[in-house]
Amino acid sequence: MPTDPLFWSEVFFQSLTLFVLIVGLLGLVVPVFPGLIVMWLATLAYALIENSLGRMGWIDWFLFALITILMLVGNVIDNIIIANKMRGHSIPWSSILLAFAAGILASIFLTPLVGLPASPLALFGAEYLRLRDRRQAFVSARTYMIAWGWSFLAVFNVGVLMLVFWLLWAWM
Repeated sequence: MPTDPLFWSEVFFQSLTLFVLIVGLLGLVVPVFPGLIVMWLATLAYALIENSLGRMGWIDWFLFALITILMLVGNVIDNIIIANKMRGHSIPWSSILLAFAAGILASIFLTPLVGLPASPLALFGAEYLRLRDRRQAFVSARTYMIAWGWSFLAVFNVGVLMLVFWLLWAWM
């Protein structure tokens, strides 16, 4: 068993980075949790420390650039999928923004688990007040949940790719 403190500090730092990456990946389940940004910040910290130790080569910077591009694309895809699906069903921006705000506020002041149902319930309420039709309001809320599901699938796969690229970078 190695007794070199530098070895153990590297093991600790890589383990900590991996832990934060996994928390970010699992956090993608909560719609308002910025999981991809958390994952990118972990890789940024890793890159800065590795660079300060003189261990960042061109492949390392290339992999970090790929992780950065994935984070940006993942965040854009998330919003595009949900907005396109909802706008395709003629759900107005006011209802969409109300649902988004309800999810954020419930996640901040209560818990992220309460934020999960808060968004579709707020959308249902806004659409019911607008349309005065429970069935149509339910269709709008269901559309939101389907859009969130597709968005989650896309963003989760982006997060997995980010994790794989970091593993290649850290253990190459």
